[in-house]
Amino acid sequence: MARAREVLGRVFGHPGFRGLQAAVVERLLGGGDCLVLMPTGAGKSLCYQVPALVRPGLGLVVSPLIALMQDQVEALRELGVRAAYLNSTQQAGEAAAIERAARRGELDLLYVAPERLLTERCLALLDECPLALIAIDEAHCVSQWGHDFRPEYLQLAPLGRRFPGVPRIALTATADPRTREEIVTGLDLTDVHRFVASFDRPNIRYRIVGKDNPQRQLLQFIDAEMAGQAGIVYCATRNRVEETAAALNRSGIDALAYHAGLDAGTRASNQQRFLQEDGRVMVATIAFGMGIDKPDVRFVAHLDMPRSIEGYYQETGRAGRDGEPAQAWMTYGLADVVQQRRLIDQSSGGETFRRVAAARLDAMLALAETTDCRRVRLLEYFGEAATPCGNCDNCLAPPERWDGTDAARKLLSCVYRARQASGIGFGALHVIAILRGQDNERTRRWGHEKLSTFGIGAELGEHTWRSVLRQLVAQGLLAVDHENHQTLELTAASREFLRGDQRLWLRGESAEPVRARSRSKAGRAATRPGAEGLSDPPEVLERFERLRRWRLERSRERGVPPYVIFHDAVLREIARRQPTTSAELAGISGIGTAKLESYGDELLRLMNEDEPSPPQ
Repeated sequence: MARAREVLGRVFGHPGFRGLQAAVVERLLGGGDCLVLMPTGAGKSLCYQVPALVRPGLGLVVSPLIALMQDQVEALRELGVRAAYLNSTQQAGEAAAIERAARRGELDLLYVAPERLLTERCLALLDECPLALIAIDEAHCVSQWGHDFRPEYLQLAPLGRRFPGVPRIALTATADPRTREEIVTGLDLTDVHRFVASFDRPNIRYRIVGKDNPQRQLLQFIDAEMAGQAGIVYCATRNRVEETAAALNRSGIDALAYHAGLDAGTRASNQQRFLQEDGRVMVATIAFGMGIDKPDVRFVAHLDMPRSIEGYYQETGRAGRDGEPAQAWMTYGLADVVQQRRLIDQSSGGETFRRVAAARLDAMLALAETTDCRRVRLLEYFGEAATPCGNCDNCLAPPERWDGTDAARKLLSCVYRARQASGIGFGALHVIAILRGQDNERTRRWGHEKLSTFGIGAELGEHTWRSVLRQLVAQGLLAVDHENHQTLELTAASREFLRGDQRLWLRGESAEPVRARSRSKAGRAATRPGAEGLSDPPEVLERFERLRRWRLERSRERGVPPYVIFHDAVLREIARRQPTTSAELAGISGIGTAKLESYGDELLRLMNEDEPSPPQ
């Protein structure tokens, strides 16, 4: 461990391990297997990178995405670590050169995709290389129930038998208790120690709003709070991605699109621009994001509800990896519930799969509709107790709860009466029109203006009725017939509710606060990462911006994302301390020996530029 701490300081520039890192490192150095669950930004990579540099041999890292491994290898090379990757982007000669280097013992870490690892050529290569350890990143991909399932992960189990005595570590930021056991079983980890850190990301503010006009709501959110900052917007469909990206660009927000329907070159180019340029917004399907290592993403927005809390947690976890304040914002409506339940019903999976998927969707619905602290509900799902956080929408502006018993009875009765009178079911808009007493062509065509329920809900607006309807569906008191034009149907629970005397409390709908627009360049600059919410004096902010400009120039010269040079947190600390010597610079966390040698003189010169000139 003394050697591990020396490597941590000399190579990575950190004065000590955080949280569970030391215990994990000690376990690997002793040759034991580990399952590590840590939230994004908690330093999972150090858990295997440090032992790989301490133990003799090559550290093998199984990584699911090309972009992720390239990012990590670039960052390690900046630290002076002998790292490389093997993937499909390389020419045969380049790959052969890396294989020769591995055989000669000239690499410390080798990143390989699971598909590449499972080839006979790659396995034969590893047979010739003494291995320090095997790290399996994004290990939740082994779960057949998860949204990131990769069948190749199930074929990694024999690694333990092929390379006996080599410690293995499986890492993920997303795994409920069931998925944890799937990882252990699916990877055949023996005598494994489980290291489970808190799932809490206290720097992320969670907010979920009722869906009205999602594009307009997104624009208001970015205008008011996230102008000029990097973010990811997730949409359910490719068309929604294209439409939303176009709408953002028309409003002066620099946005890019990413989905599987784009050609590989466009996807790669847009991803590279997002990683390397400040303030870009990526609008994408869930095809984008796993393993994205950009630390200064200030917000993740969902225009459509994810299918599970695991997916939601993983996607929102891409915000605020640097520990600075970030937001997870989502719009949610009845159509999301209908769409997700239809996908489950139409799934080719067996009955067990559909049952588990439905339970996970129900948990996501409960998170969306809760009137309590969202963070408490989120952490409870992962088996972690918590107290109200004070940093989610429900804590900051507690929603009203109102007795919706009469409203629910009216709505359910209306659904029943309309079907009884006409012999067919009707959709949400028509039922709401009957409740509100709207005498239109459609209600007259079916004679529904004569129903006893016509106009009995006129005291509530359409927005409120939509909320009531959505919550009844979420609570199982109402169902949507996917096979019959999305018509509404009563359930066994709704019939029991109508016959009984139980009270039903519903979440009140409140308008989302909209702040002043900030589309000007001055407004954008004021809300850039590192400026908003900080109490630093103007001279510190000026030095910070100077450092960011310098970093951008160096990143372009070296062809790497700016955060590979230095994270914002490191630059901010340099700006605050304004070091004048190499020793002072080396005392800042995140500046190891290699970075000090590469950039130390330039940083010191930049920090001394604003020193007052000597008197004449």
